[in-house]
Amino acid sequence: MMYPFLTLDDGTEIVHSEMGSDGTVKVYMERPDEKDCFHHAACYLPDYRWEDVLGFSEGELSRLREVIESTAHLILQFSKEGGFENAASF
Repeated sequence: MMYPFLTLDDGTEIVHSEMGSDGTVKVYMERPDEKDCFHHAACYLPDYRWEDVLGFSEGELSRLREVIESTAHLILQFSKEGGFENAASF
């Protein structure tokens, strides 16, 4: 199951998985693109291992890294509680 986390000002959507039994969380980012359909990337926490990166420029990827690194503690917390909506009791 993937949970919505954040939408950036450029339209990039960030979602995350539940925490796996090994403590890992998949963070997936995608943004619509006219030419490529979608630009996307995956980051696995807590190791910050990046995979399956397509279409994002190095500058865009640097920004995504900053966003993930600055919010990883929230993503990890929400991944244990069924996403933001469950953690926030909505």
